[in-house]
Amino acid sequence: MVPAEKRQRTAAIVSSWDYAPAPEAKDIVKIQDRYGLFIGGKFVEPLSKQHYTTIDPAHEEPLAEVAQAGKADVARAVRAAREAYATRWSKLRPSERAKYLYRIARILQERSREFAVLESRNGGKPIRESRDVDLPLAAAHFFYYAGWADKLEYAFANRKPKPIGVAGQIIPWNFPLLMLAWKIAPALAAGNTVVLKPAETTPLTALLFCDVLRQAELPPGVVNIVTGDGRTGAELVAHSDVNKIAFTGSTEVGKAIQRALAGTGKRLTLELGGKAANVVFDDAPLDQAVEGIVNGIYFNQGHVCCAGSRLFVQESIYDAIISKLKRRMSTLRVGDPLDKNTDVGAINSKMQLDKITSLVQSGIDEGAEIYQPPCKLPERGYWFVPTVFTNVAQSYRIAQEEIFGPVLSVLTFRTPDEAVEKANNTPYGLSAGVWTEKGSRILAMAQKLKAGVVWANTYNRFDPASPFGGYKESGFGREGGLHGLEPYLAFDE
Repeated sequence: MVPAEKRQRTAAIVSSWDYAPAPEAKDIVKIQDRYGLFIGGKFVEPLSKQHYTTIDPAHEEPLAEVAQAGKADVARAVRAAREAYATRWSKLRPSERAKYLYRIARILQERSREFAVLESRNGGKPIRESRDVDLPLAAAHFFYYAGWADKLEYAFANRKPKPIGVAGQIIPWNFPLLMLAWKIAPALAAGNTVVLKPAETTPLTALLFCDVLRQAELPPGVVNIVTGDGRTGAELVAHSDVNKIAFTGSTEVGKAIQRALAGTGKRLTLELGGKAANVVFDDAPLDQAVEGIVNGIYFNQGHVCCAGSRLFVQESIYDAIISKLKRRMSTLRVGDPLDKNTDVGAINSKMQLDKITSLVQSGIDEGAEIYQPPCKLPERGYWFVPTVFTNVAQSYRIAQEEIFGPVLSVLTFRTPDEAVEKANNTPYGLSAGVWTEKGSRILAMAQKLKAGVVWANTYNRFDPASPFGGYKESGFGREGGLHGLEPYLAFDE
């Protein structure tokens, strides 16, 4: 037998175990001091002669100087895209276009560690998410659309598909590389050329992607990348030789784009904000549901347009769910995005941190009860503790406005009809989640919830073959699947 004294000493040692730091190496990726604009297959200096600094939000340290594209730069990129479309890309056999997409997909897989580190450094998201979610999905989208490139006439039966021309694409800062793949892959598969503007705060993976295009030997001008702030995006939207605009970002900017394009004949797809409802019924597997709740709101620091930021819990299981949720939140590790043990990384920017802080304070002022687990935040960088609000009324700002941060509002319901009514009480309609063991209830809820995507007994699951998009103020149009190809095609009926 083990002596009692030794057993006590062993128990004390075990109870003190904790995660040791497990940082990913930074030197896997080389960041240049200064970047130009990628136009016509090469980097060029901006005609605007302006640059700005992009930073690491976890340490508030500068990473690189990035070009600020002006009106003349955007015009130059559109000309390059138009020339490539007219002389080469649209005339290329679809099977040849597919080969380039396959090459891009394989190179992304080969360089996935490099891209994951850069994504986490520039965006603040945990390396586990960049490595295990963003990169595999980005490569998968190129693989998927490469497969459709030479099958468009079969995909759209009795219609003759043809490319539309030059696509202007504007992507957000929460999933920089993944959103790039969502936009570029279907556009190229359909035979179009692209001018893409990455988000102002997270341009580096898009600029590294230019090297992937070089490796893949993509013809010059097929993909052009112009960096800058909202002014650059506005110039791209306004350019008369762009045939389609695809935008992912805030509802306010989406409305401005729609107003600007009204009457121009340009095609437009918008994937905008959300205030998703995650609905948990009393027959749901509670531990599984709690994991889905945590994944739904704290994944990527809540910087997710489809985040399950409103939790609706059936009254009979409210106490059990809240107890389990608080216990699970106490295990979340907030810290260095490059540490493989980190669950919640850095907030993307000071501006976003201020917005989150302001809305959380409004929740406190309006009377909601706040819970934040004990958490020691790093001294430098932009951080926010995972937060849950209870005793929330439907009218509170935290239940109506998109926070875009790690903040959850919990409400209750008694019947399925009440759950639907409360869940739909929002100007948004991007996504929702349903947790129940009854298949019939899942189907009934999915039919009644006004959301473009409804997950059942899971959350934040994506697949290249599955269309994604919203209703109401969450935008229109779909990305992913055949639905994602259609906006980039014209048809001779």
